[in-house]
Amino acid sequence: MTDTLTVGVLGTGIMGAGMARNLARAGHTVRAWNRTRDKAEPLAADDVHIADTPAEAVQGADIVLTMLYDGHAALDVMRQAAPALGPGTAWVQSTTAGIEATGELAAFAREHDLIFYDAPVLGTRQPAESGQLLVLAAGPSEGRDVVTPVFDAVGARTVWTGEDGAAGSATRLKLVANSWVIAATNAAGEVLALAKALGVDPQNFFDAIAGGPLDMGYLRAKTALVLNDQLSPAQFAVATAAKDARLIVEAGRQNGVRLDVAAASAERLERAAAQGHGDEDMAAAYFASFEGAPSS
Repeated sequence: MTDTLTVGVLGTGIMGAGMARNLARAGHTVRAWNRTRDKAEPLAADDVHIADTPAEAVQGADIVLTMLYDGHAALDVMRQAAPALGPGTAWVQSTTAGIEATGELAAFAREHDLIFYDAPVLGTRQPAESGQLLVLAAGPSEGRDVVTPVFDAVGARTVWTGEDGAAGSATRLKLVANSWVIAATNAAGEVLALAKALGVDPQNFFDAIAGGPLDMGYLRAKTALVLNDQLSPAQFAVATAAKDARLIVEAGRQNGVRLDVAAASAERLERAAAQGHGDEDMAAAYFASFEGAPSS
């Protein structure tokens, strides 16, 4: 196996588009498919071939990479791709699918003699576009030299969590990490909402915590998106964050843990989506604190 691969990318949304571009820039042959073809078309300028069907995208591929909305979508699209999947093809499954769905996807891989890698990523639009994602991966060590060039193209670092992708150890770590990200984002929004309600200049709050243990770059980055009206294009969309929050709550429930903050976060994100902010950055959960949609 050479370092130059043919990669079929299924799903070119916020994350998948950046990943496909960086694979092409690394010299790989990339064929991409997206349910809404218009969203994939700009990738043609980066030497990515736009396929009409999932089967066309994976025909003859060394590696298939899925970056879709959820586990159900990933399974549906892979079923459409099935007629063109070759035995022994490596499948890098990067959709945040949840624990149960990851098991179902791994079962599909076994049925079709695919080498399954549970490989969600940490990061948003900007690191996806710059190839600076953190790849969390689980899968057989004997095939890692095949998928490593893909991970190197899309990420700054790869953390291996286990040998068995079906066990979902990488997905489990992703859910833990996302639980913090979602909680922090919602907390940042509530800080701004409370400051607005109490007539406090948010900058006074930032000045008060500056340089101390309560200060952090993520807080400032997410609040800046609200304060500067930069919620579009989304780094990570409200609707997708709500889906992930529900996966986190369910994972906790199935393992005997009640996650009240995650549940409340899911409700806030869903409320913001219902207000019309579903495609905006997840920081737009800020608006869920209000009956209407006040300006920041």
